[in-house]
Amino acid sequence: MKSYVVGGAVRDRLLGLEVADRDHVVVGATVDEMLAAGYKPVGRDFPVFLHPTTHEEYALARTERKVAPGYTGFVFHADPSVTLEADLERRDLTINAIAEDEVTGRLIDPFGGRRDLAARVFRHVGPAFVEDPVRVLRIARFAARFPDFRIADETRTLMRAMARRGEIDALVPERVWQEISRGLMEHRPSRMIVTLREADALARLVPELEAAFDTAGEPMLLALDRAAEADSALEVRFAIFLQPLGCGALAERAVEAVSRRLAVPRGVREVASAVSRERDPLVAAIEELTAVDASDRLVTSLERCDAFRRPSRFMLVAEAVAQTIQNATDRGRFDEVVSRLLKVLGTIPAGEIAREAGYDPPLIARRLGAARSAAVASVLGTFVTPG
Repeated sequence: MKSYVVGGAVRDRLLGLEVADRDHVVVGATVDEMLAAGYKPVGRDFPVFLHPTTHEEYALARTERKVAPGYTGFVFHADPSVTLEADLERRDLTINAIAEDEVTGRLIDPFGGRRDLAARVFRHVGPAFVEDPVRVLRIARFAARFPDFRIADETRTLMRAMARRGEIDALVPERVWQEISRGLMEHRPSRMIVTLREADALARLVPELEAAFDTAGEPMLLALDRAAEADSALEVRFAIFLQPLGCGALAERAVEAVSRRLAVPRGVREVASAVSRERDPLVAAIEELTAVDASDRLVTSLERCDAFRRPSRFMLVAEAVAQTIQNATDRGRFDEVVSRLLKVLGTIPAGEIAREAGYDPPLIARRLGAARSAAVASVLGTFVTPG
């Protein structure tokens, strides 16, 4: 029995990056031997174990064979005869197919992974790359994580062929969302989207976004990278991702359709829907602070966002809207107005107003609306320069 550190842990160490998790492959062992050594089985589809003290994952060396479409259509074979090189050969990229001897630290690199790390190239290991369509999404995510890497021409050709054959269509929504959401949270999320487009994969995954890309895609990419620089939450980044779909009732329905198709979590979906509905009204109201109806328009938009009851969610909506404003001065002004609004949103005594109105719903609504309008008007008034 011999174990090796494999995959991302070796890659990241060689790149001088912090290693978060370490995966291991074990050669020459049986399931019974692993159990006898105290390892806890956790693998459902193939033999994977947790180390008895470190709780890191140890998988028996295995090979795999494609038997059905999609990323789940594989049969795995694991026994003591499977070599380390055979296990590494089934991996996606050469930079992820490097192993490190746990005892000696010696690197085993049968596919030139270190060479491609030095050249900053994503290159597939072998012809089996095309058997797993999720690899198209993974490489797009890696492009967002490692913005100084490029995709080898031959690998890009295979990615495009996989998309055009419809292999990506077999991916379950949860798996697609997992990769997209992780890519959105990387350092340069725009590169994930560009990579998916170049591989003809975005049109298969989000055809609505592909259709709108030529007219509205570039501003979205810039806004998305600004959000990444600001360390924005996933809710903000996903809302920006779908901004090319537009603003208004039709856009909101499109955002809802995409979100449900990708199995997007409810909280993330709600923020994206609110942004698609309220972006233009919010921006217009704040751009026209001196208009007679500015505070009323802003109150209406805030109420549709449920900002008075859920200010924390409105913060996410406002942050996404702000990042889509291209002019830095206008963006700063929007942020300042929103910052001051947030300070008053929670100060309106809704309970006290309800009691004083005798819990009469129509009267409560009128008085609460008046209080909200007054609060918003007081904020807007601080931005008006006396004539």
